[in-house]
Amino acid sequence: EVQLQASGGGLVQTGESLRLSCTTSGFPFEDFVIGWFRQAPGKEREGVSYIMIREGSTDYADSVKGRFTISSDKAKSTVYLQMNSLKPEDTAIYYCAADRMSTYVDPLDDYEYDYWGQGTLVTVSS
Repeated sequence: EVQLQASGGGLVQTGESLRLSCTTSGFPFEDFVIGWFRQAPGKEREGVSYIMIREGSTDYADSVKGRFTISSDKAKSTVYLQMNSLKPEDTAIYYCAADRMSTYVDPLDDYEYDYWGQGTLVTVSS
């Protein structure tokens, strides 16, 4: 059974940092793509970042480039999202998702992912 669990959210002030973790199990970690998404109140879910585990390829939404860094620990089957210089507009529930993604168009689109974890809330106060 594929399982993903996001953790690490919390309340921080503008400019501070958080590191989110996505702990996974039940699938061949290195064969998958892991994505981070977020949904703010009243807004649609948006792609934040993804990592292709085997290749190490990554990409980011323009809104977080230069501030967020995605990484993976293959030994722990875990993906991290280091979030620096946080802004109030980063406030959202953050979700991690996984898919084998043998073919894809845009791994920052949520339709590409079959497996989702529960979210973790990030609140950035001004």
